[in-house]
Amino acid sequence: MTKLPEKQPESLGGTIVHNMPFPRDLSPEALAWLKNMAPISIEQPYSMIYLHSYAQDSPWFAGLTNKHLLASQDPASGYTYATPRGSDMYSGEETNWIDITEREARVHAFTVCHFGSEAFLDQTPFVLIQVEFEGVNTLLLSRLMGVDPLEASLDWIGMKLKPQFIRNSKLTPTDVYFVPA
Repeated sequence: MTKLPEKQPESLGGTIVHNMPFPRDLSPEALAWLKNMAPISIEQPYSMIYLHSYAQDSPWFAGLTNKHLLASQDPASGYTYATPRGSDMYSGEETNWIDITEREARVHAFTVCHFGSEAFLDQTPFVLIQVEFEGVNTLLLSRLMGVDPLEASLDWIGMKLKPQFIRNSKLTPTDVYFVPA
């Protein structure tokens, strides 16, 4: 016959509990006080693995990881998107990938960001740019490095650029940024 445990095993967990008063006096009057007790709050670590897919945009991110900037092009019209796009917005047809890494790139517009989301707050101020590429119909939103954001100048409009890629890809659009050519 198998011997069953007589006791629940104890562990030293890391649970943090808030609002846990309990009377030492267990008289009916003291126990009646529990009806007015604030809810107990418990802090627990929570971990989860989030799996998501870039789906049809995956080649664009694979390109960045391999230091190539890809664009999507409608095979019929030649309309070219600087951003990843699996299908043409006018015809709905599947687009082809083309490499625009070596194409001439210029600043189309810029802004200096003095505030940012939590991920970029420690990098403020920074320069956000719209990049135009030779033979590409749309613009790419990216960062401009190698210039002083506190010395912003309209002379930056039209400035020739070259793409730079972070060494350890994070598989995000910020894996590419631009510097003056």
